[in-house]
Amino acid sequence: MPRLRIPADAGALERPLDLFDPLASALWLEIGFGGGEHVAAQAEAHRDVGYLACEVFIEGMAKCLSAIEDKGLSNVRLWDEDARALMALLPDNCLDRVFILFPDPWPKKKHHKRRLIQPDFLDELARVMKPGAALRFATDVRSYADEALATLLAHGAFHWLAETADDWRKAPADHVRTRYETKNLGDIAPVFYELSLVETP
Repeated sequence: MPRLRIPADAGALERPLDLFDPLASALWLEIGFGGGEHVAAQAEAHRDVGYLACEVFIEGMAKCLSAIEDKGLSNVRLWDEDARALMALLPDNCLDRVFILFPDPWPKKKHHKRRLIQPDFLDELARVMKPGAALRFATDVRSYADEALATLLAHGAFHWLAETADDWRKAPADHVRTRYETKNLGDIAPVFYELSLVETP
């Protein structure tokens, strides 16, 4: 972990691609990776991509470290604190892709304000993503699915790419199922929202 932990100072992240040797061709971020299955599979399939992965739970971090070692991955760097703190350190327009897969739904209505997809979070996400960069959000909780999509569309910086219902009801071709997903703990089948950051003229 000391070797793979992302440094917690802005100066070290002015050029985040420099965290990777060899130099990465693109930079991806995954927020809340659970057991790390998705991180490891995507990083293995895209070894030229620098992968920043965030998870606050130590058990998930330990599993991800094991997968990184087992697969011999050199293109993953880890952040074991709140992802928003990492985003605050990143420079503008640096991320090519972002994954937010099955985040904590905070199911009680009084806790909905704690959900990650909020306007201020999207402001910061739009700042660190490149124009045209891809965002994938997935959930299996109906109230979060409805709220997140409404918040994303109202924000104005993100364009929803769906053209048919299957575009959000079926998992994307490159999606990697995780152990959490197979438990079917939500109240709906998973939905997947693919969006891109609007390119300003």
